[in-house]
Amino acid sequence: MSPEDSGIILHNYPQSPVAEKVRVAFGIKDVNWHNVEIPRLPPKPMLTTLTGGYRRTPVMQIGADIYCDSQCIIQELEHRYPALASKPSPEDGLMQCLGRWADGALFTLSVKIVLGAAGDNLPADFAEDRGRLYLGENWAEGLKQANAELPHLVSQLRAPLSWLDQQLSDGRAFLQGAKPAAIDAQMYHVTWFVHGRWDGGAALIAQFPHVEKWMGSVNAIGHGKQVEMTPEAAIAIATSHKSSAEPGVADHDPQGLSVGQRISVIPDVNGGEQAVEGTVRMANAETVAVDRVSDTAGDVCVHFPRAGYRVDIM
Repeated sequence: MSPEDSGIILHNYPQSPVAEKVRVAFGIKDVNWHNVEIPRLPPKPMLTTLTGGYRRTPVMQIGADIYCDSQCIIQELEHRYPALASKPSPEDGLMQCLGRWADGALFTLSVKIVLGAAGDNLPADFAEDRGRLYLGENWAEGLKQANAELPHLVSQLRAPLSWLDQQLSDGRAFLQGAKPAAIDAQMYHVTWFVHGRWDGGAALIAQFPHVEKWMGSVNAIGHGKQVEMTPEAAIAIATSHKSSAEPGVADHDPQGLSVGQRISVIPDVNGGEQAVEGTVRMANAETVAVDRVSDTAGDVCVHFPRAGYRVDIM
């Protein structure tokens, strides 16, 4: 399968731990994809013209369908490439719950360790942007507190590392057995981030030899096959395609959403981010997608997870 056949475009940058999670998921699926590198810091005009304002990394694009948040991206990969799916156990629902915890509380803990340990060595613009995103309005005080409480924060990370080490202690290559699955990508991005971006990370991981070996196994999977693409080319693809998402709202929607209803969607944290506005195309327990018109990309459909995102009726 060529990258042109797969149609996957990932808007990301190399240092992003959440993008690394998705890149590993691509490797597990062995898919081909186009790489569009975006800035580490806002403004990101070539990205937000597609998303309607969402600025987090990464974003996956397939034609005129734009997928925000790694949770939504991994779910869509499972839907589009079922033959390449690796589900070594029937406990997929439980693994999705665990993955949500890894994406949320566990990753936030790792961010506090990395940013807190860096202290005043962080570039001011990066400290303000990421601090505001993950620590809220009082981000500066939050960074000081993280620096002061670093031993405590590390103690909180050692517990889940020890659990992973126990899980891997029977010699299995991956968390659920002999084959990798989405949960490996979701846990790996936390350890990859801490190991690579904190001076004490390698020493911490070395305390857990089974985790260290597992990280090597995940790293060896690779990222699938990629080719570079310009942002302009990605926008042109969006312009020349239509969304393939089937319109409809599942029964029992707690907010009473309906197709064509105008809504806004935003991460359910106080990160100072811009909400994305549009009309409901589809919604169910896991996903909400909005149709919107971009000045440069035309008609696009932007997909979000329901978990961790706030939907407001306008």
